[in-house]
Amino acid sequence: MPSFKKPMIRSRSHSSASELPLAASHGNEHFARTLQQRARQQGVTLLELLVGIVIGLMTIAVAMGALIASRGVSSSVSDISQLQQQASYAFRVIGSQLRQAGSLRLNLAPAKNEGDPIDSIDPVAFETAVDGFNPATDSIFGINAPSADEYKLTVGYRNYTEQLFNKSASESMLRNCLGQTGSDARVRSQFRFDADTRELRCAGEDEAKPLVKNVANFSVRYLHQTDPSPFGNPQIKYVNASALDATQWGQVTAVEVCIVMFGSDTTNMPAGTTYSDCPADDGTITKIDMTQLAAPRKNRVHMVFRNVFQLRSQGLLG
Repeated sequence: MPSFKKPMIRSRSHSSASELPLAASHGNEHFARTLQQRARQQGVTLLELLVGIVIGLMTIAVAMGALIASRGVSSSVSDISQLQQQASYAFRVIGSQLRQAGSLRLNLAPAKNEGDPIDSIDPVAFETAVDGFNPATDSIFGINAPSADEYKLTVGYRNYTEQLFNKSASESMLRNCLGQTGSDARVRSQFRFDADTRELRCAGEDEAKPLVKNVANFSVRYLHQTDPSPFGNPQIKYVNASALDATQWGQVTAVEVCIVMFGSDTTNMPAGTTYSDCPADDGTITKIDMTQLAAPRKNRVHMVFRNVFQLRSQGLLG
């Protein structure tokens, strides 16, 4: 009787990955490659790009606003600095002439002839008046409302030559507002405001030349000593040029000079922004609205400069 062998049954519950169906294997590889590609991708979405552009534009706008504000502040500071420098120069020139107004030549040996040796015991004397210069009338003079060919303020002092080191001939070391020597007997400086060119001009013995520009006002007041006697009861008061006659200019002890200057750049100013003008003849001060001025002064920085200069004559020449 023939014999039969029982067939062997193998379990497939622990099959390896290599034994998976071919379709499933290809799907897993494709999924893995897709994940790797997505991990390697770099870039932004449209929404992210739009947000970045908006943030960038906002940053640029803030930076431009800060730059414009910085330029405005820088322009104002530059304007103020320039005005201060011009005013300083103008007062230096005017002050140097006023401080010497009425000064005289000291003759170290009036009793000797020119060229004679001078001793320390020789008497000295001031040349109070010479041909071409009279200190009582030529030291200072002013016109309250000068015409086009007149001057607001005129000052003078005695000119003379002296022997200088390493020079063969005597020379004058005195100069007027233009750096000129003037006439042989007098150094004269004259000042006026040109409303057409808005310049403060000065002149010596010839044509006036610009001293500073961007001038809005130039006023002069005088301190008049009403009792010039040395043992009286002197009183000093502010007056304008029209209040002094020809005999009273020698009684002027000091001069107040006021200059108003304006900047070169326009600036944003709130309505009603004002500055205090130079004193009027009666001493009153008017406030000027810079936003209501005519061009070119409208909306520009204005600065007022005042100084008082004492004269050498001290009111005793009259």
